[in-house]
Amino acid sequence: QVQLVESGGGLVQAGGSLRLSCAASGRTFSLYALGWFRQAPGKEREFVAAINWGGGSTSYADSVKGRFTIARDNAKNTVYLQMNSLKPEDTAVYYCAAPRGYTYLRTPRTIADYDYWGQGTQVTVSS
Repeated sequence: QVQLVESGGGLVQAGGSLRLSCAASGRTFSLYALGWFRQAPGKEREFVAAINWGGGSTSYADSVKGRFTIARDNAKNTVYLQMNSLKPEDTAVYYCAAPRGYTYLRTPRTIADYDYWGQGTQVTVSS
């Protein structure tokens, strides 16, 4: 069992930056992929970014590519999402997620690939 807790969300003006953190407890997930998803009001949860077990492979949704950076610190059991050049359309609840173990893809992009989810942290970008 893995517990995930997000932090770092808040209100920011367009063009600003936020850094989200997700701390894991219960079991280490250093050998697992990790992902970030987001869900805006009235919309389905969508993929944002993923990182493989070693941190050397990443994947991003087209909508955030070049603006967001995912990273992990396995010694701290923490995954980060650095969000730069934020836009109003980035407004959503952001969730971190982890699979139960190894996945076929190093950086899975599908909700079904993940088993553990955090409670979410609200990110609001004003225009």
